[in-house]
Amino acid sequence: MMARALALLLLLLTALPAWAAPKADLWERWAAYDPASALSIDHRDWDDFLKRYRSMGADGIARFDYARARAERAVLDFYLAELTMVPIARFNRAEQLAFWINLYNALTIRTVLSRYPVESIRDIDISPGLLASLFSGGPWGAKLIRIDGAELSLDDIEHRILRPIWRDPRLHYAVNCAALGCPNLPPEAFTAENTEKLLEAGARAYVNHPRGASVTGDRLIVSSIYDWFQEDFGGDDASVIAHLRRYADGPLADDLARITTIADDRYDWALNDVKR
Repeated sequence: MMARALALLLLLLTALPAWAAPKADLWERWAAYDPASALSIDHRDWDDFLKRYRSMGADGIARFDYARARAERAVLDFYLAELTMVPIARFNRAEQLAFWINLYNALTIRTVLSRYPVESIRDIDISPGLLASLFSGGPWGAKLIRIDGAELSLDDIEHRILRPIWRDPRLHYAVNCAALGCPNLPPEAFTAENTEKLLEAGARAYVNHPRGASVTGDRLIVSSIYDWFQEDFGGDDASVIAHLRRYADGPLADDLARITTIADDRYDWALNDVKR
């Protein structure tokens, strides 16, 4: 019996991908909003935190100074505590979008700080369940914060709130997973006023960086984000390529004009630490 169980487990391990993105599945309670609301949410503490500890590398990849930021973790804890008291259903959609993006990114940074030093966020293996541990690792399934009486994980925020409500592929350039392969951690806090600017800037920066898309000969290599979340970008290679063409500049734009299929994808899970 034990041998058969081990054989089945081995089959699962070899048959399933090392990491698979959850589907977008709306959690209905978070769909409520007030279109007439003029209320705003203060994200200045998170904005200041980003400006102190986020920096841009010469290679075009934003990094975070986790070692120095640990000394001010209380500031981040205070900001997140304030967010737990926000009655989010009373706000308009623009304020809600900024709220959820900032919450996701601040929670990710705090999670890394709580276990730092680590080589990768995937080493913070706190998600519940055996399969979560075996197939992905990482903290994404763990309940990390209570908002409006509900315990939320990073997966809840991304896949049950952000993706199904806004249905905007540019969200993948906004939420940050603390990895070098991820789109850059935004340089400032999202607000209702700057969200469109930051989403567009994030998309253009990532697409035109080699970790987003690169062409060698006739082979297009893309970030695994475009594989994991292909449905968000249209559902097939042609739609992903059309998205890339929308933001590509210079030689990449010229190369993409003749590309019709994606040859491969890649992703670097190493921590986006300034020490790297």
